[in-house]
Amino acid sequence: MIYLDNAATTRTAPEVVEAMLPYFTEVYGNPGAIYSMGSAGKKAVSMARRAVASVIGAGQGEIYFTSGGTEADNWALKAAAEGCRDKGRHIITTKIEHPAVLRTCDYLEENGYQVTRLDVDRDGLVDPENLKAAIRPDTVLISVMFANNEIGVLEPVGEIGAIARERGILFHTDAVQAFGQVPIDVEEMKIDMLSASAHKLNGPKGVGMLYVRDGLKIGSFVHGGGQESKRRAGTENVPGIVGFGAAADRALRVMEENGRRERELRDYLIERIEAQIPWCRLNGHREKRLPGNVNFSFQFVEGESVLIMLDIKGICASGGSACTSGSREPSHVLSAIGLNSEEARGSLRFTLSAENTKEELDETVEALKDILDRLRGMSFSYISIR
Repeated sequence: MIYLDNAATTRTAPEVVEAMLPYFTEVYGNPGAIYSMGSAGKKAVSMARRAVASVIGAGQGEIYFTSGGTEADNWALKAAAEGCRDKGRHIITTKIEHPAVLRTCDYLEENGYQVTRLDVDRDGLVDPENLKAAIRPDTVLISVMFANNEIGVLEPVGEIGAIARERGILFHTDAVQAFGQVPIDVEEMKIDMLSASAHKLNGPKGVGMLYVRDGLKIGSFVHGGGQESKRRAGTENVPGIVGFGAAADRALRVMEENGRRERELRDYLIERIEAQIPWCRLNGHREKRLPGNVNFSFQFVEGESVLIMLDIKGICASGGSACTSGSREPSHVLSAIGLNSEEARGSLRFTLSAENTKEELDETVEALKDILDRLRGMSFSYISIR
C-alpha cells in the first residue's frame, strides 16, 4: 500500500504507542486520585502538557487538552464570542476555514453575532489589507487558519496576529495541519488561541488541545469537575494525552529534517505530474504551502472515480478534507479560489510524509496516467457519440 493521505490522519509512531501502553494496563489510576497510581498519571499528563507547549513556545499552563481539533475550534470561538459580547458581536474569518470553524460561525450567527467571511486570492491567501478593511468598532474575534487542510496554503498568520493585537482584538488560529509540521511561535506571531490535534503528527486519535494565552479570560466549554484548571471538565484521557506529548516531542526533534524531506518529495511529485499529465492545475500557492501537500485539479474526470481506481491499485489519496468526504457539493475551498464545479470535482489531494519514497511517487504518477487516460477516453467517447 502507498499511503498519501497524511492530512487526513497519520500512522501512530511506534515510540508513541510504546509511551502510551503502560497507561492502559499498569498506571491506569484516575489522575485525580491521591494515591500513587493516580499521581503517576497526573505527572504524566503534566509532562505531556510541557512537551506540547514547547512546540509553539507556550507556557505549560496555557495548554488545555481536548478531544481533538474540532472541539478546540468550537471552544475557542464560542467562549471568546460569549466572553466579549458586551464589547461587540462581530467576528472575522475566511471562506476557506475548516468546517469546525465555519459551522461554529454559522451557529454564532444564529445566536445574534455577525460574521464576515473574507475572500482569498487564487492561491488561497488572505490579504491582510482586506482584513484591516473588514475590522469594525464591534469586532471582537478574528479566526484565520494557519495552514489550509485541502490546498496546504500557509496564511500570513504573523501579520494577522500583529493587526489583531494592535486593535485589541482576540486572534485564534486553527493550526491542526501546521502544528508540528512548520515552526510556530505564539508570542512572536501574537496568537491568543490556537487549536491542534495529535493524530496529524503521528499521535493518537481522539486527543487535541487549545492554547489560551495566559491572562485571557475565556469560559469553560465542558462543565463538571475541576479538570484542566476548571476549564474543561471530565476525567483526562491519560493514554491519549501521553501519546500526544510523545508525538509532540518527536515532531520537535524531526521537524526540520522531515520538512526538508517532504518538500523534496512534494516538489518532485508536482514536477512529474505537470510534466507528464495534461489538463491539470496545481491548487494553492506553489511555495507558501505545507511541506507535504500536493493538490491538483484534473480536467474531464470525476475525482471520486480516480480515487476508487487508485485504491484498487493500493494507493490512498483523497478528494479534499476527510471531514467532508461523502458530500456531493464541490469543495468550498476550491470554490473560494475560483474553480468551477467541474474543476473542483476533478481535484485530488496527495499529502506526503517523510516515510514516502520517490519510487512510490513514480508508481503513483504511472497509475494516475493510466487511470486518467482510461477515464478521459471514456468521457471523450461519450461526447463524440452525443
